[in-house]
Amino acid sequence: MGGAGHGVHFLDACFLCRRPLAGNRDIFMYRGDTAFCSDECRSAQMAADEAAERKERASGASARAVTHGALPAREAEGPQERGKVRAGSILAL
Repeated sequence: MGGAGHGVHFLDACFLCRRPLAGNRDIFMYRGDTAFCSDECRSAQMAADEAAERKERASGASARAVTHGALPAREAEGPQERGKVRAGSILAL
């Protein structure tokens, strides 16, 4: 094999627990090329990926607000304007 072919093949071991994937046992796949020894290992990885994606989306949203110089609603409006909505206003969350 070529230089990039050396090493562990993705179907040799479980991505999560590294248990060997051998014999006539089922292999549980996730996202195309990620193999797991059991549904439990695959589910654990899926939950971890979903949590990481939620965290990334949340941090991305707050970073965009800071990057664009958005002021918190209470700082952007005067004391007499707090809590009021005017026609033609845009509410950004």
